[in-house]
Amino acid sequence: MTRFVTKLAAATAAVALASIPGLASAQTTQAVDEKTGPVSFANVASVRIGNPGSLITETQRSPLTPGQSKLSPDRTVVPRDNGEKNTFGDKWAVNLGRFGAQSPFPPGIASRDHNVLAALQQTTVPTAVAESNYALLDNGRGGAKPADNTVLVLEGAKSAVDCSSPSKTTSSTSVGKIWVRDETGALKPSGASGVDVKGLKLGPPSTGEIDKTASKDKTTSDLTVSRVTAFDQLIRQDGWRDGDVTAVAGWKVDIVTHVRDGAGKDLREARTTLVLGGVSCSIPKNFVAKPAGGTGPGAAPEQPAVPGTVPAGGIPPQAADSTRTVVGLGLLGGGIVIGAAAMLLSRRRKPVPVREK
Repeated sequence: MTRFVTKLAAATAAVALASIPGLASAQTTQAVDEKTGPVSFANVASVRIGNPGSLITETQRSPLTPGQSKLSPDRTVVPRDNGEKNTFGDKWAVNLGRFGAQSPFPPGIASRDHNVLAALQQTTVPTAVAESNYALLDNGRGGAKPADNTVLVLEGAKSAVDCSSPSKTTSSTSVGKIWVRDETGALKPSGASGVDVKGLKLGPPSTGEIDKTASKDKTTSDLTVSRVTAFDQLIRQDGWRDGDVTAVAGWKVDIVTHVRDGAGKDLREARTTLVLGGVSCSIPKNFVAKPAGGTGPGAAPEQPAVPGTVPAGGIPPQAADSTRTVVGLGLLGGGIVIGAAAMLLSRRRKPVPVREK
């Protein structure tokens, strides 16, 4: 990204910040290198539909000085508007933990806000975490209540990474329970290490001309839930980068839908991949953490919020793919950043198109 900061604006910002209690020291804080320095990213949910269609929600990026970027709690579902629905389809939805009067989750799972953030510690060690409950709904089922349409639940999912040194990185991906709707139509626990189910009653995320003769009863999906183990498994924008040393975590959901007509004849095959709670941290090969001190990640509450979010967006599939035809681009991010780099307020970035890696 190209930056434009005039000398006058920079000088004015420096004077203004110096006059604010608690911010004078922030001016002398040395920022890490934006392109090669320690960095972390966190994303609540993204989807790859067809080839190479995708929908990527807001991605949190760690600040250039100690602090954190946190996803707004207002992001509660994917897709959340018509632009995202045009990309994702009009049949599926992913609830991100918070719900209203009607729950998409099994009884006993309470509404909760997610915790999705990327942070640069006071030691300049990058970390990231994504915690949430996830529910995948197939609204094509036509259930009376949201829970009637839920086919997959990750209860108490958490992914986290920490890049302390080139020889010491940690990553973890865990879940309390994974629930899957079985052949009888009941939503049941299916373990906590992963899932591999064939013949799931789950239709495609969207329908087209070829699906007019499709049968809801004959159409099934094969679903696999596994852990993210490589950087290339993340569904990410250009702004989401790796480094000499990179750690990753998250849950990957691969779905192959076999669309069939009433006679059981295959009409088409739809492939969809979701990454839930994808996180990463990266450091250069010569990275050395600063001595411990201060009060940990983040900064004093009175410091102003600084945007640090890679915007949400989508990429249309190839023209030959009938799964998707329209995509919304340039959707605004919803992150909140708190950190010592208050001077970043005076910097303006030139908007660039969001592209998927």
